[in-house]
Amino acid sequence: MAVLDQRVRTGGSTSTRRATARASGAGLLLAALATVVWSGSFVTSRALHDSVPPVQAAFWRWIVAIAAVAPFAAREAWRQRALIRRHLGFLVLASLLGVTVYNTLVNQAGLTTSAGTMGMVMAASPVLMAVYERLGGARLGPRRVTGMLIACAGVLLLVGKGSLVPDLSAGDLWIVAAAGCFASYSALLRRRPAGLGGPAFLFATFVLGALMLLPVYAISLAVQGGFTPTPGTVGPLVYVGVFSSAVAFFAWNKAIALIGAARAGVVYYLQPVCVALLSWALIGEAMGPLQFLCMALILGGVVLGTSRGR
Repeated sequence: MAVLDQRVRTGGSTSTRRATARASGAGLLLAALATVVWSGSFVTSRALHDSVPPVQAAFWRWIVAIAAVAPFAAREAWRQRALIRRHLGFLVLASLLGVTVYNTLVNQAGLTTSAGTMGMVMAASPVLMAVYERLGGARLGPRRVTGMLIACAGVLLLVGKGSLVPDLSAGDLWIVAAAGCFASYSALLRRRPAGLGGPAFLFATFVLGALMLLPVYAISLAVQGGFTPTPGTVGPLVYVGVFSSAVAFFAWNKAIALIGAARAGVVYYLQPVCVALLSWALIGEAMGPLQFLCMALILGGVVLGTSRGR
């Protein structure tokens, strides 16, 4: 009997470790998917800077996103409407940070800041995510902290053009504020109400975020006028609405539920690498030896910080 009990305990322990490893792997892949897809949104924001006003781009992004998730999420949101009402304050705050303000700031930054710089600055947001988790009592571990610092050094070298002291222009401050909003949103996800499904949560936050943007959108229309729908404006808005909003936010939210904001945040350091490559390939932004060196630092830090060892 003692031998049998030992086998049962060993089998249960092995099964638990395998389940944990699978969840960890899935979380890392989902975080990487969201990061890659979001990288394209910085390029589209930059590409639209002279054709679609920032607030209008943000508003239509979320209208497209609502249309994309509604067939899968609207019925679940309706069934959970009592839970949504009960936690409306939390949902409004999450919508404000992750939907209304964050994306609008990114579009505003795109007026004067290159896509590469936006991606680099946004990649600093995992530092704040890790701080939030540490304040919440989580143990980050020396390997994860070391990987985060190496990746952060790569980001700072890119932003500082070879110096560890950031060289930020006035336009870059918009994306710094966006990074703070995104990190705060990511940390807030750990407090998502129990029982509120992922699709229902996305649908509720998208609708609330769009509603909060509506008055500012109306002002933008009155002051700046509308934009002309063309393939060059509608195509990018469909991309950011369907992929950078519906797909990426679902993947990111699920990743944080599986592995936590700090560990998902280390994967987010891949963003400047993806943005730099995409902006070089699609809109001709320059890359040089410094960019490749910093990419190596960022990738090395991500590999170290997301490895299973502590």
